[in-house]
Amino acid sequence: MSRVCAFVFCLLFGPLVQAAELHASVDRARLSTAETLELTLEIQDVTQFGKPDLTPLQADFEVRGTRQLNSLNTLDGQNEATTRWVVTLMPRRAGTLQIPPLHLGELHSEAIELQVEAAQDSPATILAPVFIEASLDQNDIYVQAQAVLTLRIYHSVSLYDDSSLSPLQIDGVKIEPLGESRTYEKLINGIRHGVIEMRYALYPQRSGEVTVPTLTFSATSAGSDSDNPGNPGNSQVRVSSRELPLQVRPIPADYPAGLAWLPARSLTLEEHWSPDPSQGPTQIGDSLTRTITIKAEGLSSTQLTPLPGTEVPGLRRYPDQPQLRNQIDERGLIGSREEREALVPTHSGALELPSLELVWWNTRENHLERSSLPARSLNVQDNPALSAETPSATPASDGQPLWPWQLSTLVLALTTLAGFALWWRARSQPAVLRAAQTGPSPRTLLDDLKRACQANDSHATRQALDAWARQQPQTLADMAARFVPLSDALDGLNSALYSEAGQYWQGDELWRAISTIPTAEQAQPAQGENGGLPPLYPK
Repeated sequence: MSRVCAFVFCLLFGPLVQAAELHASVDRARLSTAETLELTLEIQDVTQFGKPDLTPLQADFEVRGTRQLNSLNTLDGQNEATTRWVVTLMPRRAGTLQIPPLHLGELHSEAIELQVEAAQDSPATILAPVFIEASLDQNDIYVQAQAVLTLRIYHSVSLYDDSSLSPLQIDGVKIEPLGESRTYEKLINGIRHGVIEMRYALYPQRSGEVTVPTLTFSATSAGSDSDNPGNPGNSQVRVSSRELPLQVRPIPADYPAGLAWLPARSLTLEEHWSPDPSQGPTQIGDSLTRTITIKAEGLSSTQLTPLPGTEVPGLRRYPDQPQLRNQIDERGLIGSREEREALVPTHSGALELPSLELVWWNTRENHLERSSLPARSLNVQDNPALSAETPSATPASDGQPLWPWQLSTLVLALTTLAGFALWWRARSQPAVLRAAQTGPSPRTLLDDLKRACQANDSHATRQALDAWARQQPQTLADMAARFVPLSDALDGLNSALYSEAGQYWQGDELWRAISTIPTAEQAQPAQGENGGLPPLYPK
């Protein structure tokens, strides 16, 4: 019976036991010795039983409580079982403390570092059962730079969930909430208080003095508190914060005129290629995806300006929509802007991509800075599968005469002409006339191209177009250069091939351009269709 149960257990939860790990996280990494924090331990392995060993925490923390949460979710037919342990901790001392690795069976978590400050003595006047505290991380900033407002509501009595806070509105200031509110505990004058903490990023849009207004918190207390029995119960409480002044400086005079104003604590530029052109050869028609990411600490993603596009002769550019993201940390917002573009070489040779530079103001060190990406050279080779015309160069050796090469070229040309004359004579012989043509005729290739265009299939159209172009008297590039509608239609086809919009491509424009190419540029019908000329190299 036990074997049957084990088999059923493995059948139901077998996919969950692989790649199991004990993951640890905290709700905040900065606190004081009078405050608590929550440590969360999470595992997705139903074969592990028991509880994590919390003994290593006793040296630097007081364990105030532990609760276990179990959940089972089903996604795409797969069961996901998760177990969480939420541990409430209070630090025993100030300084840089470390939550050590904790063990559960053979699994262990990673260490977490915390910054713990010494608790400040609170004034004896703070005896109210509920009070509110507001603070700014800095009182003097530049215009459009970030200031972090922190609101903490302390209560030594239990509160009903009918509490409310007046909305934060400041004229001429953009306000970004920094995540959800956080709750923890803090000892004040020996009395345990619950704390509700909310943070906001403020971005003043004009210089001068700004006042953060009074905010009012109201709630109903749920009875007297055991640590402070003198507090009345079931009463309406209403508390307000004090006003905070914020001085906003204008843009510095030495900041370059005409450039976007970017005040940040730090700003970085990163570049990524797929595939990386430095790891292998690049040919005409290859699609290279270039991704550039701006990351700025102290700015929201909407403040980051667009980057200049890669405009290089011989390189077609197909940009995607930029991706904007905001990340929240202890200091506020970290905004990022990701710009991605597909680059398709149209000519061979060396293509020089210019360097990229962003000017910004370092608000931490109060000076101008520049972040840049270096210039890059792409070495593009010919692509035999395409009929694109590529530039050629005439080799010459320093101090060497060119007449031996000219003589050998002349001999090769004469022999080629002689061979062609013999072939022209032999093609009228009966044995040759009866040879069957095995390759597709120009009419067949044109019909294939028409069907692909009418089916709106960009990839099939590209293949049929290359096959048809190889039997034309001119290259595809020459025809496009002399016939503007064909050039425009080819641009649309290439854009569909190297972007996400390929499924919406319509082939009517390309077929009309092919059908209306001037007669002088059309291929002459092969006589083999009427009289049966064989191909030059019959298979």
